[in-house]
Amino acid sequence: MNFNSYIFLFLFLPLTIGIYFLLQEKGKNRAAKIWLFGMSLWFYGYFNYSYLILIAISIVCNYVLSFTMAHFFEKKALRKILLVIGLALNLGMIFYFKYHDFFFENVNAVFGTSFTLRHILLPLGISFYTFQQLSFVIDSYKEKVEYSFVDYGLFVTFFPQLVAGPIVLHTELVPQIQDEKRFKINYENLCKGITIFTIGLSKKVLIADYLGKVVDWGFSEVSTITSIEAIVVMLSYTLQIYFDFSGYSDMAIGLGKMFNFDLPMNFNSPYKACSIIDFWKRWHMTLTRFLRTYIYFPLGGSRKGVACTYRNILVVFLASGLWHGANWTFILWGLLHGVAEILQKVFQKTWDKIAKPLQWAINFVFLVVTWTLFRADSIGQAGLMISRVFKGEKFAIVSEEVSLLYIVFLLVTLVVAVVGKNLSEWKLKMTNRLVAAVVILLVLCILQFEKVSPFLYFNF
Repeated sequence: MNFNSYIFLFLFLPLTIGIYFLLQEKGKNRAAKIWLFGMSLWFYGYFNYSYLILIAISIVCNYVLSFTMAHFFEKKALRKILLVIGLALNLGMIFYFKYHDFFFENVNAVFGTSFTLRHILLPLGISFYTFQQLSFVIDSYKEKVEYSFVDYGLFVTFFPQLVAGPIVLHTELVPQIQDEKRFKINYENLCKGITIFTIGLSKKVLIADYLGKVVDWGFSEVSTITSIEAIVVMLSYTLQIYFDFSGYSDMAIGLGKMFNFDLPMNFNSPYKACSIIDFWKRWHMTLTRFLRTYIYFPLGGSRKGVACTYRNILVVFLASGLWHGANWTFILWGLLHGVAEILQKVFQKTWDKIAKPLQWAINFVFLVVTWTLFRADSIGQAGLMISRVFKGEKFAIVSEEVSLLYIVFLLVTLVVAVVGKNLSEWKLKMTNRLVAAVVILLVLCILQFEKVSPFLYFNF
């Protein structure tokens, strides 16, 4: 079920909120949590009911593993065995559904074998909810963690963050689920949640989807577009993915706020970054946190010398690339970001001497180029798109897809992304003017629902 759909906005959301708080008001906290757990499963199963079998197996197996660890916590050998089983279960599930065909396709190409490709349909959100549970299993190995099955199930499936994040830690959400102060409806939180949700919805529906039309056209006509059209398409995708994913994250935070839950921030104006290191402190922050906590630090972080530090950085960014998808484009994208971060560390003193505006420009151009690789179907297509920029024989706009009005819109969105305040910096005071603006934005978004596309990160 999409956030940007009639059934979600006019049926699912009011029904879920209304009955959840009605049960809480009657003192039936467990029933309220079961209701929210069940509705979250409906939200997920609405895309494809067969997905419910997979997520149910995943939840039950991970819960049993953590439950067993807690009850036999003193037996370290058993905990290690259970941890290995948990790692194998979660990583194996991601490998099978996400990387099976990619792996065996490359094995066939290199060794001339004929392994059968299964053409497996990728379940929505599998990377998000598997990483979330993987962190829980690892934490359960390190310390004794005991939750009820309902609390754990709700932590995994809470619908605002289920299919595209943020990647929430159990220590962030479960205590809020259990906090009695959050059981009653809070109208201030409800109003703020609706406001944040609407702003995120506007980013997706009114900005990202409009940019996406030109992006889809440009990549389908990559061999014929002009130099300036190639620049426009590359910049359009850079802004599309920002407003699409940032919009989803805002909506998730807004929806959580409606239930009195505070979900972690996932974006902090990443296009303001003047370095690749700073960019990754601002972009998809919960993924960065996960990779740092569960891969970078266990490998030794920066504690074992310069060479090991650089190796660990490359491993983390390759993992980030693979997490995003089973394609050489994602692997190369991750590798380039890893190399860029290493180079910045090596030449940090030289970099610091460069004027901030030039730092920003260099960093932003790098992001535009690597996002092109991220969006392309193949490395060849990305190379062709980038090469079109330098053709030069037609430095003009010849397609009707790229109008003067669109160029103005593109530049305005760029300014908003680079200069505008992050949503976390806003001081939301529910004035009449703000309420009116929210209502107008919400109506404009609803009028566009028939034209709306899925969120980009549903593919990952």
